[in-house]
Amino acid sequence: MAVSSCGARAFPSFQCRSDTDFSSSSGSVPLHDVPNPAGLRFSGSSVIHGGLSSLILRFPPNFVRQLSVKSRRNCSNIGVAQVVAASWSNNNSDFTPAAKAVDTAAAIAPLDEEVAAVVENAPCDDRNVKIDDLTRGKYSSFLSSDGSIAIHAGERLGRGIVTDAITTPVVNTSAYFFNKTSDLIDFKEKRRASFEYGRYGNPTTVVAEEKVSALEGAESTLLMASGMCASTVMLLALVPAGGHIVTTTDCYRKTRIFIETILPKMGITATVIDPADIGALESVLNEKKVTLFFTESPTNPFLRCVDIELVSKLCHAKGALVCIDGTFATPLNQKALALGADLVVHSATKYLGGHNDVLGGCISGPDKLVSTVRTLHHILGGAINPNAAYLIIRGMKTLHLRVQQQNSTAQRIAEILEAHPKVRCVYYPGLPSHPEHDLAKRQMTGFGGVVSFEVDGDLLTTAKFVDALKIPYIAPSFGGCESIVDQPAIMSYWDLSQSERANNHRSQNANAFFDQLSPGNYSSDHSDSHPSNDIQAPPSPSHSPVLDLPSSSSNDDPAPSHDITY
Repeated sequence: MAVSSCGARAFPSFQCRSDTDFSSSSGSVPLHDVPNPAGLRFSGSSVIHGGLSSLILRFPPNFVRQLSVKSRRNCSNIGVAQVVAASWSNNNSDFTPAAKAVDTAAAIAPLDEEVAAVVENAPCDDRNVKIDDLTRGKYSSFLSSDGSIAIHAGERLGRGIVTDAITTPVVNTSAYFFNKTSDLIDFKEKRRASFEYGRYGNPTTVVAEEKVSALEGAESTLLMASGMCASTVMLLALVPAGGHIVTTTDCYRKTRIFIETILPKMGITATVIDPADIGALESVLNEKKVTLFFTESPTNPFLRCVDIELVSKLCHAKGALVCIDGTFATPLNQKALALGADLVVHSATKYLGGHNDVLGGCISGPDKLVSTVRTLHHILGGAINPNAAYLIIRGMKTLHLRVQQQNSTAQRIAEILEAHPKVRCVYYPGLPSHPEHDLAKRQMTGFGGVVSFEVDGDLLTTAKFVDALKIPYIAPSFGGCESIVDQPAIMSYWDLSQSERANNHRSQNANAFFDQLSPGNYSSDHSDSHPSNDIQAPPSPSHSPVLDLPSSSSNDDPAPSHDITY
């Protein structure tokens, strides 16, 4: 008994993806010549062409769940059941009930292995089945939260890698081949979607890019080797020679160095303003032909916030682009594109990767702008390794859980620090004392996991406190599961004199403390009898063993202060 009918390489009913089309005109057989003991109905043409279908069948909702236990245990029955499902889908007005479909699948259970193989590999004419037109990246119809999008975007509706694996495989290759010259020409003339060379793209990398695009609500995303790579290539690609940039006083030092020392060699000038000085921005826009406004929000390390909506309106009225580095916010806490920005940049090394084990950066926005950046990126290099892209994909699966906990923990720590007599100042958008607190509440849903603050003491006093910490690592970066502390005056500005640090608004005792709790390592028990975890629960205001702050009556030890920045 040969049930070859329309097997078309049956995939799991929930999967929608494309396979390479190996269809051929040879080997076609009339449908009426194929034995059909189950009485299955097929619509359309009565010819089955020899070859694999490049399209995927649409199966009824929850159909596989409705199969009998006996059917589920037999892989060949599952294959036949999917053929039944395809027939059902083709006849919406007169379809086979689910129970009858199950009975049909069970009725042909005694298939031998040879016949089962025929069912699995049987060819099918694409015209004989009804296909779901599911556009890649459109997940809003069934993914209602950022958490679900971070997990499933780029994967659940299909990806450019043919596999039944839940996780996206790592495609380690430097080049891609074409079966014949006509395929290459089709690719060059954009009639065929494929890759050519590893520097120009990778299927694993594309999945990570689609996840970020879905979270940011962007048309396109470009993933690169680091956050600095994303920022510098963006500036080089979008700002012409002789162009003018507006940036802010508080920003990542390496970004400032690039703007102040590298871009001037190409005739590109910059104006630096306070993040909240809208008047200064209006003046620059009126006096100069500004190409781009580029800043972070929140900024590094004082966590100043920029009114993205207002800045975007002002800049667009003068023909200037707006790019926001949203690394400190994450796409979960802030939607810069929805607020009006043209582009958003992230250091994927931080929250997106989330495990201190990968370097990466990305830029998201309209396809036209991202394509301009992509063209220069293909020339300069800086391509991310597909193994790194996989780690970012893996990290994003828990992004919503980590960020949610970070927001809560950082808020509590900021409140504890602000109330402590030996802490001079705390910088955190979630505190009412923050200069842009009201703005942050309007444009952010959470305030992030970085807290900057100053200890009431000098550089050595602050260093003594940092060295006394038991859990946080002294290191740059943030966004991983481990707590990290750094003293910017030493970590980032040690090569400057004290006066130069003051000019850069980096005081000797400024710190940034970052503490992030990962699900599964959360512990609210700080007793000695409890196994010590690297990540502990945030302390309550009345008890702060994680910070190990001395009591207000103690004058012997410096006040504790954490610090972190990148």
